[in-house]
Amino acid sequence: MGDIGATRRALDRVERLTANLPVPERAEHHYRYDPAKAAAYTATTLSWAGDPGAEQVARAVLADLDSDGDGGARPRRSASARLDLGLALVGAGQPDEAVVLGAQAVASGRVVPSNWWRAEELLTKVEQAGVPEAATLRELCTEYTPGRRPPADSTVG
Repeated sequence: MGDIGATRRALDRVERLTANLPVPERAEHHYRYDPAKAAAYTATTLSWAGDPGAEQVARAVLADLDSDGDGGARPRRSASARLDLGLALVGAGQPDEAVVLGAQAVASGRVVPSNWWRAEELLTKVEQAGVPEAATLRELCTEYTPGRRPPADSTVG
C-alpha cells in the first residue's frame, strides 16, 4: 500500500495480460473478464495507493457508470465509484468535493455491507482533513450503517 510505482507496474501487467480478451456477452458473470469492472478496480487501486492519477480514472469510471447522476444501470457500482473518487479527491486536496460524493454514495442506500468499510475510510480521511462538511457525512454514515436498527417509534405503546 502506498507504493505507487509497484501499483502502476501491477496494473500495467494486468492490462497487458487482458488486452486481447474478448468482451463477454454476460460480463456480470463473476468468472468472466469484464473490462468495465476492471476500470473500476483500477480506480479503487489507484485511490488506495494515493496515486495522483486516481482522480482522472475515478471520474471516468463514474461518468461511464452514472452519466445522468441517477445511479445508472449498476447503482451499487456507482456508489462504489463515488467512494473511490472521494478518496482520490481527498488525496488531491479536495476534501469538500469528496464529502459531497461520499454523502451521495451513502445516502443512495447502495453501499453494500461488504463494502461499507470504504465509506468509513472516506469519512476518516475527510475528518482528518478538517472540513466542516464532514459532519454531514458522519450523520449519514450513522444513519445508513448496515445492520443498524431504526429507533423505535415512541408513539407505539
